[in-house]
Amino acid sequence: MEPHLDTAAERPAPARPRRRRLHLWPRLLKRWAPTSLFARSLLIIILPVAIMQVAVTWVFFEAYWQTMTAQLSEALAGDVAWDVASFESDPSPVSFSHIADRAERTQSLRLAFQPGRALPTSHPRGRVLPSFDQALRNALDDRLTEDFWLDTTRYPTFIEMRVKVHGGVLRIYAPRDRAFAARGHVFIMWLAGATFVLTALSIAFIRNQVRAIERLAAAAEAFGKGVDVPSFKPHGAREVRQAAAAFIDMKSRIQRHIEQRTTLLASVSHDLRTPLTRLRLEAELAPPSPRIEAIKGDLAEMEHMIEEFLAFARGEGGEPVEPVDVGELVRSVAQGAARAGAAVEVEAPEGLVAQLRPNAVKRSLSNLVMNAVAHAARVQVAARALPSGGVEITVDDDGPGIPESQYEEAFKPFSRLDESRNQNVKGVGLGLAIARDVARSHGGEIELARSPLGGLRASMRLAG
Repeated sequence: MEPHLDTAAERPAPARPRRRRLHLWPRLLKRWAPTSLFARSLLIIILPVAIMQVAVTWVFFEAYWQTMTAQLSEALAGDVAWDVASFESDPSPVSFSHIADRAERTQSLRLAFQPGRALPTSHPRGRVLPSFDQALRNALDDRLTEDFWLDTTRYPTFIEMRVKVHGGVLRIYAPRDRAFAARGHVFIMWLAGATFVLTALSIAFIRNQVRAIERLAAAAEAFGKGVDVPSFKPHGAREVRQAAAAFIDMKSRIQRHIEQRTTLLASVSHDLRTPLTRLRLEAELAPPSPRIEAIKGDLAEMEHMIEEFLAFARGEGGEPVEPVDVGELVRSVAQGAARAGAAVEVEAPEGLVAQLRPNAVKRSLSNLVMNAVAHAARVQVAARALPSGGVEITVDDDGPGIPESQYEEAFKPFSRLDESRNQNVKGVGLGLAIARDVARSHGGEIELARSPLGGLRASMRLAG
């Protein structure tokens, strides 16, 4: 017999270990958990309290209420069995009178004999707590050998029992608290009341803490849009006050930096304009010649470059925010382009008002429109309200456009995409950078896309 060769092909492949999906629960919790700090804090407080209340209630029902009800049912069933046995031993009217009188005095039971009657064939319905009815029914089953009928719902304070005896039916009425622990609902009411009070206090406390964080977030958002909030003061817990104080210090440093930069730019502007003015005057007084005309062109370009650079560095940050009719602003920009010899189609609704810095938005929109006019024959400007509460202004043209891979490159300062768009001899590549800076200062953004007209679309969203 030839020996068997254990080849690699014949050996079974090792079983792959199953990956433990330990990350499933965190994902589910993250998906279903509330997102706001108020809801999460409230959940952290209320969830343990609710679990504790359910556990206490469960223990109460299992260890106390049902046990007490079973004991009371056993005692009541014993009294009923004794009364039935006494009646069965001597069913005479005199004996029944003594039995009924003694049951009422010592057992709180009321007895009535109905001769010739039979037990009802239907059972009552609508029991609120059928487990407690079952406890009494089981106790009667253990103590009675006769057939019986039980009703715990017809009377609010009594229980009716009917027992089949010789010659008829013995009706027995017992107080409800003899069979059931009637004080259990009081415990539940106190438990629910305490839970309600604790929840109300928790909501008030957490809401007060979260309000301080909301004020800080609103102040930071307003400052990010260029709106000063002088009335903002630190509130809330110590950590929130520390964050608010740090925000106030940061706001002061940023404002001081902006003021210093504005002062510096004003000085630079004055120092640069003075020699340019002298050079322009010298060029105007010089005899006309091709060289002088070239010098005048260079001076005009230098002046335009300085204006655009100062506008980009200044950022229109000192202008206050005010209600602006967006449709009127768009139409005024189109009229300015028309005075420059361009035709711009406008689609803007009446009464569209937003909180903006009008000069800054007008300048950035003019940059977008003039940039489109310089490279296209047809330009459309449209404004609409956003569902989030802001506004969107789109500028479409039918020009050559730019590749999608260069959209972000176009927003960089001093970027001039000459391969895709005709070179603008007056431009220095700051128009889109200025427009995006203004849009972001309003809590918005500018994005480029392919236009339905075939050229470039610039969408400026403002969260005003």
